[in-house]
Amino acid sequence: MMDETYGAGTVTVQVWVHVINRGSGISNGDIPQSWIDNQIAVLNNSFSGATGGVNTIFRFQLAGVTRTTNSTWYTMADGSSAEAQAKAALRRGDATTLNLYCAAPGGGILGWATFPWWYAGNPTDDGVVILNSSMPGGSASPYNLGDTATHEVGHWLGLYHTFQGGCNATAGDYVSDTPAERSPASGCPTGRDSCRNLSGLDPITNFMDYSTDSCMFRFSAGQAARMDAASLQYRGL
Repeated sequence: MMDETYGAGTVTVQVWVHVINRGSGISNGDIPQSWIDNQIAVLNNSFSGATGGVNTIFRFQLAGVTRTTNSTWYTMADGSSAEAQAKAALRRGDATTLNLYCAAPGGGILGWATFPWWYAGNPTDDGVVILNSSMPGGSASPYNLGDTATHEVGHWLGLYHTFQGGCNATAGDYVSDTPAERSPASGCPTGRDSCRNLSGLDPITNFMDYSTDSCMFRFSAGQAARMDAASLQYRGL
């Protein structure tokens, strides 16, 4: 069940988008405003259920955009000193504010995020980092429809992967209506059932799997309730 305090679409998250580039032009990461606007629209469609999932309490509003040219920050890795420096310089707001950093980390990484319960221990680190070419209009096909941000914001609001814990039903994502799966999905393997001893086909269409963007379109009611509870407890949202 959803938290009794809130109904669908009643929490607006302010979003600061930090465009980190290595020079001018899209090829150097200086992405246009249209990509940012389209990314915010994707988040709102995903979290409102417009794409086919549950209508969560969350909506997203662009608060501002920063643009920074720094070739070291541009290729920052998760946990690196470059990431720490970028976030210390650029972050805006408090626990309720989503800071979305657009950069070009290497190694095939699409993005990463902090969990809400990490905020108290390291507020400056809080936020989401995404590969800039994963945004709508980008070149990271088949991951260029904006759902990398949807997936990472799911983490930022308290969700684990649907394949968390594999086929161990007691060590999964702590959401009862997402069937267990042994490993991340790749592509869009319709009918995949990697935990045959447990009920339900793999939730390949869920935003918290690793399916291609065109395959993912939903959050579940249980996930909506978990995000509601976690964001209220740890973010005051």
